Order: sequence, then structure tokens, then C-alpha cells
Amino acid sequence: LAAPAAGKYTICYVNAFQTQPDDAVWWTANHSDLLVKKNGKYVIDPDWPDEYILDTSTAAKRTALMAIIGPWIDKCAADGFKAVEPDNLDSWTRSKSVLTKAHNTAFAKLLVQRAHAANLAIAQKNAGELAPIGISQIGFDFAIVEECQVWTECDDFTDVYGNQVYEIEYSDNNRDADGNPVDPISFFNAACAARGSRISILYRDRDVVPAGNSAYVYKWC
Repeated sequence: LAAPAAGKYTICYVNAFQTQPDDAVWWTANHSDLLVKKNGKYVIDPDWPDEYILDTSTAAKRTALMAIIGPWIDKCAADGFKAVEPDNLDSWTRSKSVLTKAHNTAFAKLLVQRAHAANLAIAQKNAGELAPIGISQIGFDFAIVEECQVWTECDDFTDVYGNQVYEIEYSDNNRDADGNPVDPISFFNAACAARGSRISILYRDRDVVPAGNSAYVYKWC
């Protein structure tokens, strides 16, 4: 876990609904029962094939997952971060119908409770379908949204979170929602024109490499 940057409002990343690629062996060896399976096979994220889907389908499994992920959130607070972003809230859409929106909503509420108990703010990460209840029912404090310009869902978040939305558009996204080829920066430019005066918008390389790396991309408005 990287240390928070001095003098900045730092947000701690936690992959709360899927496994990190480097941790797949640990999960399968120690908590196979907490991973989604379909027809006896683990369900993976098709875009990130080393990430297994965590099983939020029962209260008992959600409690067991919190016994693992809860301490990660506590460590974010102990290390000096100000907020946490639990990623892959929308994992039910990749679960081959094993999970539902309600399952992940219930687990998100537990994550919110743990973050607030540690005096951390907590962000809704993507999952526009849940934005209408993000504050009122789940308890999120703000939103971090990837590629909402591409998928035309930015208003879903700004309608609820106002200016507490942090939008990220990526430099490798060269097709629009219909599959037509586009210049990746066109999404960033359109986002800045539409919302740049109201919210923070970043343009980054998808792997978020550090400055000095040849793949590094960073713009903001």
C-alpha cells in the first residue's frame, strides 16, 4: 500500500468486490468459498482475467468478506488517508447472474459503515444504476467515475452528488459507446466543455503509471 501524499486529500484504493490479480492464489487457497462460482468454475472479470468476483450473495458471506476487507479500510485510515474508494461495485454485472444489485448494495452498506467508523469518507465508484440511492440509502459521500463521458452516464452522478464527482477519462479509449472509432482525447475535451467548470475531470493512462514512464498521460480540467 502506497503512503498518502503529504499535503493532499488522499483517497485509498480498495478492490472490495473483486480480487487483485496478485492475490488470486491466496484467495483460491484460503477463501474459495467467498469467490463466485458458476457450474463449478470460478467467475472472472472478462476485462481483467486475473480478478475473481467476490461472493456477496449471503449475509454470512458478506460478514466473512468484511473480516478480510474491513482491516484494509482501517489501515487506510491508520496510514493517514482521508477517504477510501471501494472498486468494482458493479461486479454483479459480471457474475453470470450469480449476484444481484441487491447483494452488492448490502455489502456496500457494510463498507460505508466501516469507513465512517474509521473517520474516512467513502466514494461510490462507477455503477450508475446505484447513483440514485448512493447517498440516501447506501451512505456514500462522493463519487469517482470512470469514462462516464464514453457511456453517457455522467448526469446520473452529478444529479445526486453535485460537484462532489471526480471523473476520469482514459487515453486508450478509442471507440465510442457504439463502437465507432474516435480520438481518445475527444471524450476528455467533451467532458471539460460540459462539466469542467463544476467538477474535477482527469485524463489518464489506464495503468496510472508514474511521471517519467513513457506511457504516462495526465491532463485535468
